[in-house]
Amino acid sequence: MKNSILPFFPVLLFFLSCGNSQINKTVNNQIIDNEIITLDQSKLIFEHTKVFPNNTQLALAFIENGSTKFYGVEKRNDSIFTVQNRNNAFEIGSITKVFTSTLLADFVIEDKLKLEDPINPYFDFGFNEEQEITFKTLANHTSGLPRMPSNFNFDISNQDPFSNYDEEKLNYYLANEMDLSFDEDGKYEYSNLGAGLLGYTLSKIGNKPLNQLFHERIFSKYKMSNSTIGSENVSVYLVQGQSPEGLPVQNWNLASLSGAGDIISTTEDLSRFVLAQFQEDDKVLTLTRSETHVMNTKSSIGLGWHIRKDPSGENWIWHNGGTGGYTSCMVLNTESKNGVIVLSNVSALGDPMVHIDELCFELMRNL
Repeated sequence: MKNSILPFFPVLLFFLSCGNSQINKTVNNQIIDNEIITLDQSKLIFEHTKVFPNNTQLALAFIENGSTKFYGVEKRNDSIFTVQNRNNAFEIGSITKVFTSTLLADFVIEDKLKLEDPINPYFDFGFNEEQEITFKTLANHTSGLPRMPSNFNFDISNQDPFSNYDEEKLNYYLANEMDLSFDEDGKYEYSNLGAGLLGYTLSKIGNKPLNQLFHERIFSKYKMSNSTIGSENVSVYLVQGQSPEGLPVQNWNLASLSGAGDIISTTEDLSRFVLAQFQEDDKVLTLTRSETHVMNTKSSIGLGWHIRKDPSGENWIWHNGGTGGYTSCMVLNTESKNGVIVLSNVSALGDPMVHIDELCFELMRNL
């Protein structure tokens, strides 16, 4: 599982050393309420949370048969405590890509564009070597674009490493350095650049900032009142992001690549988005979950969403995300109307962040 669900957003992974003595002395002070959480679920949460530094928070949502329960924990003084944090805000990293693709689907349903249309005509310059990219290939990672553009350098000493990658640099890359690597049938190659370029292009088409389009076409529609882009726009308590060592870090600003990972949200807001996935008459969301590319017998992709065949035989729709101070994971099953959301201020730049993905999937199996 570890290799199959590593978070996609970070461009580097760093290892954090956690001594066994530190982990073993962590105390489980969770409050168990069978109406909200079972003993088995609490044990899973404890086992995956005890490795994190103090001041770590996890906000969780359990959606079972269309009904939602919220739960939260915080590690303080080497103890895991139950907390109320359903309306606390976290960066959700690459889960943003699902919303960028939802915006694309919204434009498609409104006949503003077609998935197979190239994005090239929306730019007033030619792409390098006249290469062409379609909306669909940006949304399902088959465009041939690399994970990050060649004129972007990740500086680990910069706590907000994407903030300087502005429109000028993105346009320069497209015009002068873009080099697509794909076969005739298309090949899956996960690309933060591709999702960022998709959001940038949709913003040009909508003639509005991406955050405004999200609010008007998605957040307001699904009553996600505490979701936004930009820490300065958050109206609820924003949980402090942490480094792998547990030190405070800056919030990220992805600038021209905002569509790849800039949204800040809460488990309550995201649970509403998950519940909307269970509505068969929502043409926009149905389109995002429709398979567009097959990777292997167990994995495929729609628009933004990844589709996974679980060993149980169920089809799970999912995405995860990570930034310098946060890690997230969201998985759902439209047939059973089950889902799990985990948001955290666990840095995606440290090895223990894999526990967030593992916890999310194990809790899903436990429902």
